[in-house]
Amino acid sequence: MIRTLRITAPIFAIVMTASGAGVAHADPAPAVTGQSISRAALNGAWDRYSTETLDPRVTAVMPVPPPPLKPKYLAEWQAQQQAAKDADARGQPLFGGYAQCLPDGMPAMMMAMFPMEVLQTPGQITIIEEAYNQVRRIYLNEKQLAVDDAEPGFWGHSVGRWEGDTLIVNTVGIKEEVHFRGAPHSPNMQIDERIRMLTKDIFEDQVTVTDPEYLTAPWKFTWKYVRKPGYKILEYVCEANREYQDPQTGGIRMRIGAPTGGSSAPPPATPKP
Repeated sequence: MIRTLRITAPIFAIVMTASGAGVAHADPAPAVTGQSISRAALNGAWDRYSTETLDPRVTAVMPVPPPPLKPKYLAEWQAQQQAAKDADARGQPLFGGYAQCLPDGMPAMMMAMFPMEVLQTPGQITIIEEAYNQVRRIYLNEKQLAVDDAEPGFWGHSVGRWEGDTLIVNTVGIKEEVHFRGAPHSPNMQIDERIRMLTKDIFEDQVTVTDPEYLTAPWKFTWKYVRKPGYKILEYVCEANREYQDPQTGGIRMRIGAPTGGSSAPPPATPKP
């Protein structure tokens, strides 16, 4: 399935210390008159917070830093990132999850590549990402499963609770082949989030990825979202995907013309001499 991606380049606000390290500054308290923003304000459709929707009361989004991988994993990750960059420069992108119509999984689905919707019902908060029809369920006020009891999945098993105006979420059980930014992880990886409204039309998700087996320290970053009034989430299905893996190079190839018989399977590989 071919679909146009909305790529918006945010302005990254970084304050440099004397040592040259970037420091993220917290947003000021929401500019709301009277009582604090209702939790119900989290309901609705949302889009990525970007320069096109910048609110003077809320700072721009900081870039996601590289994963703090242990040295024995870092070199391989850097080599993979460079290989992908070089392949893109040649116009021969590597074959990956998107070409296979695989969803992002967690935490990548929270990037909001396409709009997403938040629905609150008794005992549960459901987040629907339009891209790849991804659905994530956060079960409220429940005890988290032991990692060994959590069925591995793209979005894992999430539980949450409200602490004042902040939704605290913990996620375990992410499949080992589901990678964010190409970073490997163990079955014991945990994702913690602090979700809160900054204004009545903007909320943020502070993400912390913890995995002592692969990371030297918690991997922290924040995403922000702006309300998209009146938007209705669209269907996203890869039934007509034309990309497949070249059996010779391992890169992406695109089938020209409509697939026959309604199948999206790649053509048979050409036998090597």
